[in-house]
Amino acid sequence: MLNIQHLYKTYGQHIILNDLSLSIAAGQIYGLLGANGSGKTTTINILCNLLKADSGTVRVNEQPISEKTKYWIGVAPQETLVYRSLTCAENLGFFASLYGLRGKEKTLQVRRCLEAVGLADRATSLAETLSGGMQRRLSLAIALVHQPKLLILDEPTTGLDVEARYELWNLIRQLKNQGITILLTTHLLDEAERLCDRIGILKQGKLLAEGTLAELRQWIPAHEVVTVQTTDEASAIARANELGFVHRRYGGDLAFWLPQSLELKEIVALFENIPLSSIARQPIRLEHIYLEVTHTAHVHA
Repeated sequence: MLNIQHLYKTYGQHIILNDLSLSIAAGQIYGLLGANGSGKTTTINILCNLLKADSGTVRVNEQPISEKTKYWIGVAPQETLVYRSLTCAENLGFFASLYGLRGKEKTLQVRRCLEAVGLADRATSLAETLSGGMQRRLSLAIALVHQPKLLILDEPTTGLDVEARYELWNLIRQLKNQGITILLTTHLLDEAERLCDRIGILKQGKLLAEGTLAELRQWIPAHEVVTVQTTDEASAIARANELGFVHRRYGGDLAFWLPQSLELKEIVALFENIPLSSIARQPIRLEHIYLEVTHTAHVHA
């Protein structure tokens, strides 16, 4: 559905996209992860034909990016895209008109999209009366009103409370089940972990790693991560080195990679005579992978 090959974009001396290549198959959810300034927004602008790349190719549904492909792409931007003084139906009707929908076709599509995002009962409500989560769903309906083949969701749940976030996750899964291809950018790693079929990690315009979550776990050759708190970190690290455990810091916490599953009492025994005030075990998560990729990718290159 989407194929990007060797994309470059610079602004003056600043390289924004550096040989970016990725593909998204029809019906997949692809998560594009990266810090602010990594090139995600520039990529989206190029896909939407709002910005020209310096070199490289982009094809949507096997067609080069053009005015025509704009109609195949729907975008729900990070900032909620609604007119607060219009009703939900009026918002959708306005954007439907921009895409050339008229008469009964427009009325039917407005109703379908409101039903799809669970806002059919709020059709005549002003957008300004909706909760933040509802406004985000309305923005998503706007992105769907012209029945795009590729849906771009830019930080779709930023600023939402937990309940509204879960509701939007369920909606995104439903869209995937309907066969819609989705490019998702997010700073929430648990969001990407739960929703995405494939994930790409972008840093300074370069795709450092890409694959399924199972494939990305190969970046961390361990069975689980153990986080400890101790007043003698130097001794704990020295013992871990003797055992062949890699040590890392996550949010300031000292952690070790365990190459095999051990019982908690076995782990404590390995650090005998070292004062441990707490110890916690957890599986390899996307946050561990993301940090490893972005901090040590040059080692693997």
